[in-house]
Amino acid sequence: MFKQLRRWYENKRIKKMGFTADEWETAIADWPVMERYQGAERDALRNMTFRFLVRKNITSGGGFRINDGMSLKIATMACVPILNLGLDWYDSFYTIILYEGDFVPNRSYRTDDGIVHDDNPGLSGEAWLRGPLILSWQSVCQTGAHARHGKASNVVIHEFAHKLDMLREGANGAPPMHPDMQPGEWHDIFTTAWDRLKNDLRAHHPLPIDGYSLTSPAEFFAVCSETFFEDPKNMKEHMPEVYRLLCQFYRQQP
Repeated sequence: MFKQLRRWYENKRIKKMGFTADEWETAIADWPVMERYQGAERDALRNMTFRFLVRKNITSGGGFRINDGMSLKIATMACVPILNLGLDWYDSFYTIILYEGDFVPNRSYRTDDGIVHDDNPGLSGEAWLRGPLILSWQSVCQTGAHARHGKASNVVIHEFAHKLDMLREGANGAPPMHPDMQPGEWHDIFTTAWDRLKNDLRAHHPLPIDGYSLTSPAEFFAVCSETFFEDPKNMKEHMPEVYRLLCQFYRQQP
C-alpha cells in the first residue's frame, strides 16, 4: 500500500515539475555512456531520473545558478549505477549540493608528515556518511573514459558509489552484498587487485585505473565503479575478476 501511495505521489510531482523526454534527451546528449542504454532500458532510466528528482534536493553551493538541464544530467548519472538495483538504495540521504567549481571544505586536515593544515585544497566531490553529497559542476562536465590523467573519470558515479559503500559498515570498499554474492570472494579479489596495482605503481608500470584509487579501499571501490561504467572494456581486459564482481553487484554488463 505504501509503495502504491508513494508512486502516485511521485507521478503527481513529476507531472508538476513538467520535465519532458526531449528535455532529458538534450541534457544527456553529450554523455557517451548513454549510447549503451536503448529501448526499454532507456525508458526505465528516464523514469528513474524523474523519480530521483522528486526524492532528492539538488541545491546550490556558493550561489551557483542551477538549471533543469544540470539537474537532469546529474540525476541520470546517479541513476545509471542503480538502474537494476532501485532508487531505495539512495534512501540514506536527501541533499546534493552543487558548486560551480571545486569547493573548499571548512575543516583542517593532516598530511602524511603529521602536520595539520587549515588551508584545505579544493575538492571536486565529497560524500558524507550521515549527510549530503557535494559535487563540482566543472568536474561533472569533465567526464569520460580518458578524462582524468588519461583514465576514466565520473565524479557523480564516484561519489554515489561512496554512498552505496557506506550502506554497510561505513566507507570501506565493501558495499552490501546481494544474496547470490560471497563477501569473502569480494574481499579476496579486491585485495588481490589492490596489491597488484600497488606493486605496479612501485615498479612505475602503467595502471589501468586512476592511481587515486590506491589511497584507500573506499576510493578503490569508487574509482573502480566509475571506470566500470565509463571505460568497461579497459576494466574487463585488465581487471577481469573485479569487472565480474561489479557486474554482479550493479546487475549490469556494460
